[in-house]
This record gives sequence, structure tokens and C-alpha cells, in this order.
Amino acid sequence: MSTIAVFFGLLAGAVGALIWVLLRRDNRPTENVDGLLIEQERRRTAAQDRISFNAVTQRSMPPGMRDSRHRR
Repeated sequence: MSTIAVFFGLLAGAVGALIWVLLRRDNRPTENVDGLLIEQERRRTAAQDRISFNAVTQRSMPPGMRDSRHRR
């Protein structure tokens, strides 16, 4: 019985540590140039994917025809 209590105690401690780490991080935009370039590329890729992979586009094409990842 004490083994189960120790296990759940360690599990609760790990979950508490993860919550503390996530809450400690700020949700601010990146301030250095490398981070800004990465964010800009991710936004561009996400916008391209929203256009390429919507339901209207995919309904009339076989799988893989509009996959923009193959064109990069």
C-alpha cells in the first residue's frame, strides 16, 4: 500500500513541476532576430497550409496532388 502512495506522490510531484514550468513561462513574442524569422516562416507555412488543405481543395483532388510539402 505504501508503494502505491509513493508512486502517486511522485506522479503528483511531476505533474506539479510541469504545471509550474508552464505557468512560469511568459507568453510574449520573441525578441531576437532568429526567433522572429522562425515565427514569420511558421505563420507563412500555416497560411499556405490553410489554403492548400481546405475541404473544397481536397474534395476534387486525389491525395497528394495539392501537398505543398512536396514542392519545397
